[in-house]
Amino acid sequence: MIDLIDTHCHLDFDLFDSDREAVIERAENAGIIRILNPGVDVKSSLSATSLAEKYPGVFAAVGIHPNDALTWNSDTLRELSELAKHPKVVAIGEIGLDYYRDRAPRDLQQQIFIEQLRLAAELQLPVVIHNRDATGDIIKILAEWRDSLVNIDSPLVHAPGVLHSFSADLASASKVISLGFFIGFTGPVTYRKADELRKIAGILPMERILTETDAPFLAPHPRRGARNEPAYVQFIAEKLADVRGMTINALTEAIRVNANTLFNW
Repeated sequence: MIDLIDTHCHLDFDLFDSDREAVIERAENAGIIRILNPGVDVKSSLSATSLAEKYPGVFAAVGIHPNDALTWNSDTLRELSELAKHPKVVAIGEIGLDYYRDRAPRDLQQQIFIEQLRLAAELQLPVVIHNRDATGDIIKILAEWRDSLVNIDSPLVHAPGVLHSFSADLASASKVISLGFFIGFTGPVTYRKADELRKIAGILPMERILTETDAPFLAPHPRRGARNEPAYVQFIAEKLADVRGMTINALTEAIRVNANTLFNW
């Protein structure tokens, strides 16, 4: 059996309340050796750490998602900092910008994004980045943050984080890779009309690619339309291996190395 890794899913979400243990068991049976569960607010981040405590192969990230920016208050940064001390917290996330849903003012989204990047630098933890229709601002903020990491000689410089569920263009992918970031591919890379995304996945440096499900969202073909779950990361890995002309074993071994490099788990 090949070793698979899902570097982004939300097992704490209520869509898994009825069968969470079975979902995790199916993932283990499918050969998944590591799962990263990012938080989206303080409550979700706490749930993510609790799940990581319970299941050996599950790890957590803690952070405030841009769509939950209105939950931010004077205590939030301290609460995240405390949660991040947990030994199975390996990243700050899911953080970033979302100009598609616009559930919070863009200036507030940017403010808490920057504050959480500073926290990540302080704690020397990589970041898990959400980007939807905000690529220009994301790259600008990340470039400035990376400059600050260089100035303090931070070990994060060479592996500062991942752009989760990548959906921008090749030029943007190349730019963030030049800043040291990884690129995460989810279910859409398997969709029939996603030729441009597959083209990007086929030519990026292999040492900067990660596999994700974003479960319970974005189920890959042939499970599209169903609730997604970590076991389905195999379909994403198979598609990436195909577009890159690699064996599935070579692809998954490279992903394992990449994930270990980024999350040190």
